[in-house]
Amino acid sequence: MDRFSQRAMNAGNQKLPPLFLLDVDGVLNPFAVPGCPPGYQEHEFFAGEEPVRLSATHRPWLRELAASFELVWATAWQDEANRLLAPFLELPELPVIAFPATPFGDLDKLPAVADFAGRRPLAWADDALSAEAHQWAASRPVPTLLLSADPAEGLTRSLIDHALRWAEGLPDGEAGR
Repeated sequence: MDRFSQRAMNAGNQKLPPLFLLDVDGVLNPFAVPGCPPGYQEHEFFAGEEPVRLSATHRPWLRELAASFELVWATAWQDEANRLLAPFLELPELPVIAFPATPFGDLDKLPAVADFAGRRPLAWADDALSAEAHQWAASRPVPTLLLSADPAEGLTRSLIDHALRWAEGLPDGEAGR
């Protein structure tokens, strides 16, 4: 049985935490700033492409999130996020939302996210959240938090704190839907 089938089976048997959907480029990798920002290291993961900038500061932040959320990769990196980024970030293998083949537009993420999330509450950190994503979030019957990251700044402590406060404020029983 694959991990997604197991996850679905478990959904009926236990209270699940809300999801935290994590994009890479623009969130963990602040690509829109010239030069490598302080506190980041550049990694040459893909020959002939721009280096990927990662910060060790994100390690404890992501551990904090994992105490309140189920972390999920929501990125064009797909399984490469587990292979290349998880070791640096000291993360276990995370579920991956299957997106269309790259390149794809910002709107192309939403159907896959909606399908993966089902009726679970979620927070979604991305640098390219579309108007349609905001409409979808507002119309969901379960709590949904969209966190817009500046692709020149990436994941910040204020985004982490916002997500943690939001999760703490979920009504009892909301996470188990």
